[in-house]
Amino acid sequence: MFRAFILSCLTLAAPALAQLDELENPGTVSAIQQRAYRMQHELTLSGGVLPLDAFYKGLYGQVAYTAHFTDHFAWQIGRFAYSYAAKTSLREQLERDFGVLPTSFEEVQFFFGSDVIWKPFYGKFSVLNNWVWHVEAFLLLGASAFKFTNVFRPGVNVGLGFRLFLNQWVSLRLDVTNNIVIPIGGGSQALTNVMCINLGLGFNFGATE
Repeated sequence: MFRAFILSCLTLAAPALAQLDELENPGTVSAIQQRAYRMQHELTLSGGVLPLDAFYKGLYGQVAYTAHFTDHFAWQIGRFAYSYAAKTSLREQLERDFGVLPTSFEEVQFFFGSDVIWKPFYGKFSVLNNWVWHVEAFLLLGASAFKFTNVFRPGVNVGLGFRLFLNQWVSLRLDVTNNIVIPIGGGSQALTNVMCINLGLGFNFGATE
């Protein structure tokens, strides 16, 4: 009789003990949401700067087309940029005080290329509890061709980018890439770094969501 009483008490107490254990050691609950915005065919219009050269700063405009195959993978099939060289004070001093010819300086006049894009990061955050911004971060790997003052040179580039979705059709995009330019065709005999920083608008066409 006593044994049956003990078993009954344990049976009745088991749910309460389980609930107490759940409160003391809560489980992990994950909520993964689907992307609110998806890309398919993207036309990007942007402006940028080539900041590294000590003798000039390149200011350029760029147009690009990107095909987005999945939420995580895209191919920037083509991009073309035309650059204007703004002389630095160091270069002006060399030309003025030491008679260095303008042709002694190699400048990027235009460049074009193609990139593979991997988009592993996507999220949203609240701004002042009034707006929800959807953003993504991506990595780029590609190849470029640069037209310098007197020669064409190829290069390979790596970079990263950030996108702020304004709505389904328009997004604000920032790309930062570093190009390793190969010294062929005369002139410089060393590898050259050409950094590109550009900010622009991406226009999305064809997406169903």
